[in-house]
Amino acid sequence: MVTNTSPVANRATRIGRALALLSLIVGVLCAIAALSAGPAYRTNVLALGVALQTMRWAATVAIGGAAVALLAVLLSIAASAAAPRSRGLAASALAINVLVAAPPLYMYWQLLHLPKIHDISTSPSNPPVFDAVLPLRKGARNAVDYPADTAAEQHQGYPDIGPLALALAPPLAFERALQAARAMGWDIVAAAPDTLRIEATDTTPLFGFKDDVVVRITPQGSGSVVDVRSLSRVGGSDFGTNARRVRVYLKRLSDSAGA
Repeated sequence: MVTNTSPVANRATRIGRALALLSLIVGVLCAIAALSAGPAYRTNVLALGVALQTMRWAATVAIGGAAVALLAVLLSIAASAAAPRSRGLAASALAINVLVAAPPLYMYWQLLHLPKIHDISTSPSNPPVFDAVLPLRKGARNAVDYPADTAAEQHQGYPDIGPLALALAPPLAFERALQAARAMGWDIVAAAPDTLRIEATDTTPLFGFKDDVVVRITPQGSGSVVDVRSLSRVGGSDFGTNARRVRVYLKRLSDSAGA
C-alpha cells in the first residue's frame, strides 16, 4: 500500500501542486479577460465582436483550466494527507475556472433553447409603440417594428407573458407604473400622464447595452390594463433579457398595486 510519505505520493504532490498553480494562473487570467471585455467595449477600447470573442475564448480556455485543476485535485487526493495545500490550491483553481466558464456556457444553452428574438411585448397583436426614445435609437441595429414572426416566436418561447390587469383607476395605475419603472433603475425618457404612457431606457451591467422600454396603460372598466414592451438596440438574440425584464417589472408593479 502507498502511504502519503512514499516517493509516489511525493511525486503526485509535486505534480498536483504544479498543475494547481498553472490552472490557478489560467483561471485568474481568464477571469480578468472576461470581466474586462464589457468595460473595454463600453469605453470603445474593443469593438463589440472582439469583446464577445474575448469572452468566448476566456470561457474556452477556462474549461481547459478546470480540467487541469480537477486533475490536480485528484492527484492531491491520491497523495492523501501529504498534500493539504495542493488540495486547497487545486480546489480554488477549479472554482475560479468554473466560475469563468459557467456564464458563457449558460448563455450558449440559452441561445440553443430560447427564441432568437430581441423584442418582447405583452400585446403581440397590438404592441405599444416607441416615440420619445426614437432620437436615442439613431444608429441602432434593431428596428422598432414588431414583425409577425417575432410574435410567433414569443408566443412559443414565452407564453406566460401578457398584459397585467389592475383594479386601479388609470391615473393611479400610471403613478404606480412610474414608481415601478424608477424602482427598476430605468432612465425615464418620457412620462405622460395625459396619454398614460412611459418610455425609458435600461442599461445592462457588464456591456452597457441599451434596451428601450415603453409602458402603456389602457382604461378597462373601473380598472386598468398595463402593457409593456422591451426592445434591444443591438443583438439578434437577447438571451431572454427582455423577457426577464418584463416579468420582473410586471411582478413589481403587481405587488405594489396589490393585484
